[in-house]
Amino acid sequence: MTTWVLLRGWAREARHWEEFPQVLAAALPPGNRVLALDLPGNGARNGEPSPASAAAMVGALRADLQRHTPGGPYGVVALSLGGMVAWQWACERPQELAACVLINTSVGARSPFWRRLRPAAYLPLLGLLRPGLGPLEREHAILALTSNHRAADAALAERWAAYARERPVTVADAVRQLVAAARYRAPPAAPRVPILLLAARADRLVSAQCSRSMGQHWQLPVRTHESAGHDLPLDAPQWVAAEVARWWGAAGVGC
Repeated sequence: MTTWVLLRGWAREARHWEEFPQVLAAALPPGNRVLALDLPGNGARNGEPSPASAAAMVGALRADLQRHTPGGPYGVVALSLGGMVAWQWACERPQELAACVLINTSVGARSPFWRRLRPAAYLPLLGLLRPGLGPLEREHAILALTSNHRAADAALAERWAAYARERPVTVADAVRQLVAAARYRAPPAAPRVPILLLAARADRLVSAQCSRSMGQHWQLPVRTHESAGHDLPLDAPQWVAAEVARWWGAAGVGC
């Protein structure tokens, strides 16, 4: 069976997946394992500096993964910046991966900057970095930007604020992660790994056209959710898990 590695996006940690790891594990065949990891600068690795490139993040991730589970190949479910890291990993070392599911991600070679980050999100995103902004206010703002179904969930914002107090992400690390995402350019050839793209049509941070462009260019399957926001696994965890399990269970992909 397969170990599925979950990778989050900008300045997010493993706990931000909320119930999704359990939902995914229940949707997959028995024996599959789900493991949520943090990129340097975030979560359990917030004491490490964030690399300023997706390629460097791959190296840090692989080293951490070996400490958790030395066996592969792995499945990956990755969101946003995490999707860029997963794509780079698949390009560099396809033999290590059994499958990738990339959610609301983008690559510079295939989409213009104004689709990779919608112009209406520029000021709200920069506002998250302003000095003096408290954890609770910041997490409310993040939910308002990334979630369409749970933006008003006060208990969730409180929980995420507690994560931020316990394991804060520095402004320097947040900026380096933004730089890594903005600069990322995918290699010309698609990875030799089965890939599924998931997109949210109502994503207010990254245009769903980014996933469609990747799918069209590299002949990859794309599934689209109509109402969820950028944080698709938060807004529609059952839908995401069902799409992963259906695709993984299809003939020639997985078991």
